[in-house]
Amino acid sequence: MKFLNAPLTAAMIGVSVLGLSVAAPSETQAQSQSAVPIDVWALRDVVNAVQLSPDGKHLLVHKVESREGTYLLEIYKTDDLSKPYRRLDASSKRKGDHPMEIISASWVSDNYIFGSAWQIVREKVKGPEEDTREYAAYFYNLDTNKFQQVSGNFGIENTLPNEPNKILISGGNAIPDPTGVDPFEAFRPTSYWKFDLKRGTKSLVIKGNDKYSNIRFDNNGNPRYAEGYDNGSKKLKYYYRQPGDGSWKQFGEEYDLDEYGNLYRVLGGLHGLRGFKHDDPNIGYIVDNRDGEDKAALWEFDFSSGQFGQKLFQAEDADVLGLQTHSIPGNDKLVAARFSGAKRERHWFDEEEKALYEALEQQIPYAHSVSITSRSRDGSTMVVTNRGPRDPGSFWLVKDGQMAKLGSRNPLVNPDQLADVQYIRYPARDGKMIPGYVTVPKGEGPFPLVVLPHGGPHVNEIITYDEWGQLLANAGYMVLQPQYRMSVGWGQDHFDSAYGEHGGAMQDDKDDGAMYLVEQGLVDPDRIAMFGWSYGGYAALVSLSRENNIYQCAIAGAAVADPEKVYNMRRNPNSPKALDDWGKRRGTIGINPIKEVSKVNIPLLMVHPEDDRRVMYFNFTDYKKEFEKAGKEGQFVTLEDADHFYVTLMYNHQQQFYTKMLDYLANDCGPGGL
Repeated sequence: MKFLNAPLTAAMIGVSVLGLSVAAPSETQAQSQSAVPIDVWALRDVVNAVQLSPDGKHLLVHKVESREGTYLLEIYKTDDLSKPYRRLDASSKRKGDHPMEIISASWVSDNYIFGSAWQIVREKVKGPEEDTREYAAYFYNLDTNKFQQVSGNFGIENTLPNEPNKILISGGNAIPDPTGVDPFEAFRPTSYWKFDLKRGTKSLVIKGNDKYSNIRFDNNGNPRYAEGYDNGSKKLKYYYRQPGDGSWKQFGEEYDLDEYGNLYRVLGGLHGLRGFKHDDPNIGYIVDNRDGEDKAALWEFDFSSGQFGQKLFQAEDADVLGLQTHSIPGNDKLVAARFSGAKRERHWFDEEEKALYEALEQQIPYAHSVSITSRSRDGSTMVVTNRGPRDPGSFWLVKDGQMAKLGSRNPLVNPDQLADVQYIRYPARDGKMIPGYVTVPKGEGPFPLVVLPHGGPHVNEIITYDEWGQLLANAGYMVLQPQYRMSVGWGQDHFDSAYGEHGGAMQDDKDDGAMYLVEQGLVDPDRIAMFGWSYGGYAALVSLSRENNIYQCAIAGAAVADPEKVYNMRRNPNSPKALDDWGKRRGTIGINPIKEVSKVNIPLLMVHPEDDRRVMYFNFTDYKKEFEKAGKEGQFVTLEDADHFYVTLMYNHQQQFYTKMLDYLANDCGPGGL
């Protein structure tokens, strides 16, 4: 396909189409300054999502129009983008003091949209994972212009392409978890319903239980695959079935969860069925590291025999994270396997789709992680996204061979103001090679350095565009984001070698990355700080009391300050031994920061959301009390009404946090500031 640079219409100029009226510096003002104003960094994603209807006739835009505003939906006709065809706003359906807000939306047919909304209904978090928000699903009929709420929290499992007015949805006891790191999620029974979009009714397809949970379906809505946990034997088991079967058949090995070597299957989030062969539903695609292999590979699985087939792909230095299917809806042909690297890499199986992506990458400025997020059935129209170090996230419409930009997650940031990110691998002190990402500020080194470990810690972090990293680089700091052991996606040994090493080897990996950059002549050894959130905040607290400390200060956000208390509060007495030990070793056996306060030898800035459901607020108040009792040097800031996750941080939270962090680094981090 040949793409033209000419715009589709004069109206298709990003901000004018998707709407932006934030009270921040104008785009021209922002672009003319070398430093991006805090008010610009603090914005929520202005355009959060753009999706094309399957028939290619309408665009769905999820956006916010002001700094303190709530997200709404706009629908445009693709042949007239000069004005919205429909505007949908959930805030009018409010009850109480807080507005209801649409948080997700997706086309599920040519004229139906399905999504979720939330509303703050409680003022305080009383227990772990007890959200201050309530959730509701909704569906919208474009033809009738009717918007209906569905009581409950549901997600889309399958759009059922052979039944245009029905979708498969899931619900049950699962706690909403944007990070996907809840270790008990895999064992929670989930129920699945077929939802009738015309009638607004649902019918139960299958009710999950402990033995058969995490069920996967084919495009006809048939349950085909399940994972189960046997409370008696403490083993993880896998099951399959054929369409029409009334019972499950077990396949493969059983994995004893009393053994820590099997935890990667529960905590990694990689293993399991990822799809079906497009022309043979008896063949499935499973990600697994079989036969003792370190890296998870993509395998075929034969549902007729219950046996694994050929290995389709395995990366040398990383796990397969998942697969990519054809961009045209209804065509679920396997086109690529995805794995970790300098970005989320692709191993291509389909040359035509590969050529299409390469053509898109040539046309999109600063192309990095390019994805066709929606496409019409005839293939002629598509929405393409890009996200990378010099692009906060852009949305593009391709129609009849022409391409035009629709908008951006942050249209007030100029690419020239952003910094490049380099992918490195460096040796830890025990010889293990650690992947990492380095955001390089403008100017000449050696630079001051901020070590920024991710939360989790058992998550996969591949840097595309990272707001915190770019914020710090824009202020002149080099940023290291180490993929320390226990980070997911780099093989089982990388994960297993972290067992019991919270505050130990996991912490060494962060320090060793900083010293590697010092040895390369890129970093000033007397100007190093650590900043992290959640587990990263825990790591920042641990850094306070390290012997021969390489850091001048630490910034701990939403930090697990007393993991022993957290463990005792959350502990499930029926958990398998390895999972229980995993929780215990995060503080009862590993380093517990609240018990190390007397050893603190550098200044601290501690920031915590008041309504944090994942790392509860007592971590902040208890640690502050012990810290002040010990007479140590620190500053403590509460983000009022904020929750743990980035999507819950509003403009005012981020403005407060970013302003304080940059001021602290410049003036209070060690002698004379960083």
